[in-house]
Amino acid sequence: MKIFSAQQIYQADKFTIEKQQITSDVLMEQAATKIFEWIHARLRGTSVNIQLFCGIGNNGGDGMALARHLQEHGYVITVHVVNYSEKRSKDFLLNLERLKDRKIWPNFINAESELPEISANDIVVDAIFGIGLNRSPDDWVGQLIGHINASQAFVLSVDVPSGLPMDRAPWNPKYVIESSYVLSFQVPKLAFFLPDTGVYLNQWEILDIGLDPEFLTREEADYELVGKHQIVSLYRPRLKFSHKGTYGQAMIVGGSYGKIGAVQLASNACLSSGAGLVTAFVPQCGYHSLQTAVPELMVLTDTDEHCITEISMPFAPKAVGIGMGLGTKEPTIKAFKDFLKQMESPVVVDADGLNILAMAPHMLKDVPPQSIFTPHPKELERLIGTWTDDFEKLEKAKAFSISHDIVLVIKGAHTIVLYKGKGYVNTTGNPGMATAGSGDVLTGMVTGLMAQGYTSLEAAIFGVYLHGLAGDISASQNGYEALKASDIVNSIGRAYVEILSPPDVEEKEQE
Repeated sequence: MKIFSAQQIYQADKFTIEKQQITSDVLMEQAATKIFEWIHARLRGTSVNIQLFCGIGNNGGDGMALARHLQEHGYVITVHVVNYSEKRSKDFLLNLERLKDRKIWPNFINAESELPEISANDIVVDAIFGIGLNRSPDDWVGQLIGHINASQAFVLSVDVPSGLPMDRAPWNPKYVIESSYVLSFQVPKLAFFLPDTGVYLNQWEILDIGLDPEFLTREEADYELVGKHQIVSLYRPRLKFSHKGTYGQAMIVGGSYGKIGAVQLASNACLSSGAGLVTAFVPQCGYHSLQTAVPELMVLTDTDEHCITEISMPFAPKAVGIGMGLGTKEPTIKAFKDFLKQMESPVVVDADGLNILAMAPHMLKDVPPQSIFTPHPKELERLIGTWTDDFEKLEKAKAFSISHDIVLVIKGAHTIVLYKGKGYVNTTGNPGMATAGSGDVLTGMVTGLMAQGYTSLEAAIFGVYLHGLAGDISASQNGYEALKASDIVNSIGRAYVEILSPPDVEEKEQE
């Protein structure tokens, strides 16, 4: 599913109006009708006080039109107009008159007004600001937003939480609606998926308001939301007459004294993801533990007991994952440098591999094109520098990815895969996966997919989704707090089964 910018959404509105030869208020009416149908399907005429807070732009016009539908179906409503400017949109004024024609008289709120009483049992419809917000709300509007947030009422936001900008962090974190639910028009917004901005909404849902399919299909987006439908299209089925060589030989390089477990997790994940053969390359101290813990694994060792000093590959692996538990000792840095110089095909670099590159940026020129980097936030910061908010982080990460021709995996609640200026936002995963070793598992899974012949971009997108889904399956059985990285590995098979199972009715509707 595409994630459009605010400007692209405006263009979609304009294209729809012109192609379908309708007026803008008709499109607004379609949006309001969809919101009403969503509410009515859940309340079914329940006696509850619904307070609508409407701005004086098009988002407020949506709220006004919604108020009319609610009143016509017998709901108890109170309409507030948040009078933050002298300018009013044409469609807001039109819907205000339609409301007055039905003897519904809104309460106008300005800087001098007392804040309205809101019960925790009320439903608040937030239609104050939309996607066009380009400055901080005035202080008195911010205080009203804080009053709504403090009410403990269920807050339903129209399209976006009011006060949330689409291309930056909020100017004042206290001046943003904390939405219980957001009904977003036609497409999700990037702000829903970033740590700085996603915290302002609990749940969201897409409403199809009738924007023209031609525009939605042909318009390119900088970001896409990755769900099961996209992953199924990437999946490569196993062939009846195949053998282990068909699915590639992978190599996992890493480990140092006390950190062999990272290699064990990555290697096990690599095997469980479908690689035909997996070899681990570790210091001598890791030999016995790996041979015992993962009998399916082949093990090669360095001459050194405690760290890697020279990476020797007696065969040409189809994919290599390197860095987990590697350490940053001088002999290891040299070994890593020599390894990069001899590699021609893409590699997966994680953990201390990334830290070494951050310490010696000149080594980046030797990283094979289309390699995959999987940094956690601190590792990413060491590579690209600091950022002021998540939007700047993404722009700097995009530039880094383009400059070095790498696939960059930005880990988070919604992990984003970046390549050639485009981002792929993941939809699986949970807070329980914030645990030691989870990243090692991801590296192993991505390496295993590359060994099977997936391209770097495909392996990163598929691997991130599969990793999150395995984590979701584990968390459903053990809870968030008890989730361990090894549990994620053990759930990879069930995650594959889930991906290949027929979609349920809700998934079909979303597609």
